[in-house]
Amino acid sequence: MLITIFTPAYNRGSLLKRLYDSLCGQEAQNFEWIIVDDGSSDNTEAVIKGFVEENRINIIYHKQTNSGKHIAINKGAELANGELFFIVDSDDYLTDDATKIIAQKYKEVQGNERYAGISGRKGYSEKEFIGSKEEFNDIHANALDFRYTYRMKGDMAEVIRTEIIRKYPFPVKNEKFCTEGLLWFRVALDYKFLWFNKIIYIAEYLEGGLSNNIFKIRKNSPEYATLFYSELSKMPVPFTQKIKANMNYWRFARFSPKTFSEKWNNINPFLSLIGLPLSLIFLIKDPK
Repeated sequence: MLITIFTPAYNRGSLLKRLYDSLCGQEAQNFEWIIVDDGSSDNTEAVIKGFVEENRINIIYHKQTNSGKHIAINKGAELANGELFFIVDSDDYLTDDATKIIAQKYKEVQGNERYAGISGRKGYSEKEFIGSKEEFNDIHANALDFRYTYRMKGDMAEVIRTEIIRKYPFPVKNEKFCTEGLLWFRVALDYKFLWFNKIIYIAEYLEGGLSNNIFKIRKNSPEYATLFYSELSKMPVPFTQKIKANMNYWRFARFSPKTFSEKWNNINPFLSLIGLPLSLIFLIKDPK
C-alpha cells in the first residue's frame, strides 16, 4: 500500500460523497482511505457505512470522542498502512490524477532519508492556485525555507512518510485546536520535501470551517496557539517573522490562565520587549 488518504470528519456527512467520488475515480488505486470521525452528531457514520458497503475502495472507519483534528490525525497515523500519509479534509477533494502523480513524484526521493515526503499544490479549481499565483520548478527544501526563503504562500498538499508523522505526534492538551503548522515546522528542522507545482487537491473554505473562524478557534485554544508561536519565534526564520510570532504569542497569551511570569518564561524576553507592546494593537483589531 503506497498511500493512506486520511480524512478527519466532524459533522460533514452531507459533504463526504464528493470526496468519496473523487477517490473512486482516481486513475491509480494505490491507496486506502482512513476516516476518523471526531465525534460527529450528524449522519456521518451512516454515510461512511454506505460507502463501505459499496466496496469500491478500501475504507477504514474509526469514531472517537470529539477531541480536535490534531488528535484525529494522531489516530489516523496510528491506523495507517500506507507508506505515505496524505491529509484530505472532508469538504475538499482530489483531482483524478492525484494519486498517480504522487506515486510518480515520490519515486524521485523514495529511499532518501533526508526527505519527509513530497507536496503538490492546492487550488480553488484545477487551474487556480491557492496562495502564490506564480508557477515554479521543483523545489527541494524544508517547510521553513519553502515559506520564508522561497516566499511561497498558501496551503499546500503535503504527502508525508507515515513513519515521519508517527515520529512527530501532536501534543495532547485539554483544547480542541492545534495548527498543523506545528507539525510541518517541527519536521522542517530535520527533513526536506520535494515541492512541485501541479494542483492535486481542490479546497473550499466553507462557512463554519477552521479557516473561516481561525481567530475564535485559537482564542479558545490558547495553550496550543502560544506553543506554536513560541516555537516559531525560536526557529531559523527571518527576524521580522520572529517578531510577528512573538506578537501573536502575546495576542493569544492573554486568553491563557497561566501567570504572566509563566508566559514570559516561555518566550524570548528580548523579542518580547518589541513584540509585547506591538501586540496591543490586536486589542483594537481583533473581534470582540
